[in-house]
Amino acid sequence: MGSDADGDGCTGQDEHLMRAGYALDGDAGCIADARHHAVAFLDQAQADHHLPVPARARDFTQLVVSELVTNALKYAPGPVLMELRINAHAVDVVVWDSDPTVPAARAADPGRIGQHGLEIVKAVTDDLFIEQEPVGKHITARIALSDTPSSATAARRRT
Repeated sequence: MGSDADGDGCTGQDEHLMRAGYALDGDAGCIADARHHAVAFLDQAQADHHLPVPARARDFTQLVVSELVTNALKYAPGPVLMELRINAHAVDVVVWDSDPTVPAARAADPGRIGQHGLEIVKAVTDDLFIEQEPVGKHITARIALSDTPSSATAARRRT
């Protein structure tokens, strides 16, 4: 992962065709609201920039939004911010929360109930970058806009 203008390890600031930010208040419906924001964002990218957004990318974006926002609300006190960014190749889901603890995917355990969110996110994304901030952290997950996963994603799924 290289360095870039906005420090997320994924893309430079000027490479995005669209960006949108959302403050999530943590109420009972905010995870569903976050998913609705993601769908509306992808619809706008299709309409305004004629970007093809296959069903796979749409579904994975909603899944990643749901998992990252759920984890932020569960483990961090205070507000959660979500930013969506898109270019011709991928959509980035960025979630910020106030807890500086970097999450780690746990070892596979089919008997474990729950706590599979980060495993799921890693399995469906092309890249995942976690950066600690002076207050909290932000997690950036990149989902390809193609119908076929990248070779890196495919390799992770086989292991």
